[in-house]
Amino acid sequence: MLVEAAWAAARSPGPLRAFCKRIASRRGKHIAAVATARKLAMIIWHMLSKDTHYIWALPALLARKFRSVELRAGLPTSHAGRGTAFDYNIPAKRAEERSRVKKAEAAYAAATSRWRTRPERPKAVEKAAE
Repeated sequence: MLVEAAWAAARSPGPLRAFCKRIASRRGKHIAAVATARKLAMIIWHMLSKDTHYIWALPALLARKFRSVELRAGLPTSHAGRGTAFDYNIPAKRAEERSRVKKAEAAYAAATSRWRTRPERPKAVEKAAE
C-alpha cells in the first residue's frame, strides 16, 4: 500500500518527487518506489509521534478532502457561506500552492545535486591458500 502511495508521490510536485527521481536515476524506478515508500513511512511515523502536520501539504486540497469525508460521514451541509474547502475552487489559490511545492522540489533537487557519490571500495583481496 505504501508503494502505491510512493508512486502517487512521485507523480505530484514536491520534495518526494525529487527524491524519487534522484534514486531512480541511479538505481531504477522500482527501487526508487520502495525507497520513497520507506521515506513515506518515516515521515508518517514522525508526524504521528510528534503530532505535527506534513509541511508540504496543499491546504486547500486537504480542506476539500476533509470536507468531503465529513459530508459522507453525515455532517450537515452548510448553505450560509463558503467554507475553508472553497479555496480549492479558486484556480489562483491552487496555482499558488502548487508553485510553493514546486519551489520546495527545486530546492531539494538543487541541494542534492551537489552531493557527490562515494567511490567504490576496493574489494578485499583473498589470500591464496598455501
